[in-house]
Amino acid sequence: MTDDQSTELFDLLGRAIDGEVPAVLATVVGLEPAEDTDPSDLPAIGAKILIGVDEAPLGTLGNADLDRVVIRNATGELSAGTTGLRHYGPHGEARAEDVVVFVETFAPPPQMLIFGAVDFTAALTRVAKVLGYRVTVCDARPVFATKQRFPYADEVVVDWPNRLLTKVGPKLGGRDAICILTHDPKFDIPAALEALQTDVGYIGAMGSRRTTDDRNQRLRAEGVAEADIERIRAPIGLDLGGRTPEETAISICAEIISMRSGRKASALKDVSGAIH
Repeated sequence: MTDDQSTELFDLLGRAIDGEVPAVLATVVGLEPAEDTDPSDLPAIGAKILIGVDEAPLGTLGNADLDRVVIRNATGELSAGTTGLRHYGPHGEARAEDVVVFVETFAPPPQMLIFGAVDFTAALTRVAKVLGYRVTVCDARPVFATKQRFPYADEVVVDWPNRLLTKVGPKLGGRDAICILTHDPKFDIPAALEALQTDVGYIGAMGSRRTTDDRNQRLRAEGVAEADIERIRAPIGLDLGGRTPEETAISICAEIISMRSGRKASALKDVSGAIH
């Protein structure tokens, strides 16, 4: 890569970070060639590819086959929002250790959309911000949906939940969360229907057992399949025994973490093996 190309790559990456555009940078950071590896097949340390900012990847690791495999893997890392080392053969072969590539993801913060300007919302907003979420509070009632009531929210939107989701839903992914706290069918049914059209990783809805049963019946009447209804975590949160809005917010975020990690929530003293 020439100096001009390197400058272009880092300029583009800088603009992506400033604009919160997801991007991933793959860099060759080490070479551990096998005895039978031809040195001429190895890429240069420091070779880079930038993926996700433009229509086509920018840069090369020096070999089209290696580029293709690294781009595929890096795109997966970008989707998951993860960063790590990968090992390849000189031409992208799996189960080889010749080429060490650092795949660094630059992803905007995960989003949490909270529908319903209620007391629990203020507490959930505060806890979600501690966890690094960009939080949007949405309610169609302007008297309740104010920045004064939710100062920790990044954005307070006065609109119907389904209309907001129509705008932002296509951009939501597995790292993001939707929390429906409205308790009112005229709000939460449209919100749930639109949320189920997204690829968001977590959908939770607040309410009693009776409210949950009623909501599910209404969703079935709208033609929602049972598998989709099962995507909605309702009643929302883990059973931690909490009662206050703050305790409820912690139980909601604990459930989100549990789902994201793929682990069933258990006390660490009751399980064996690695804890991280």
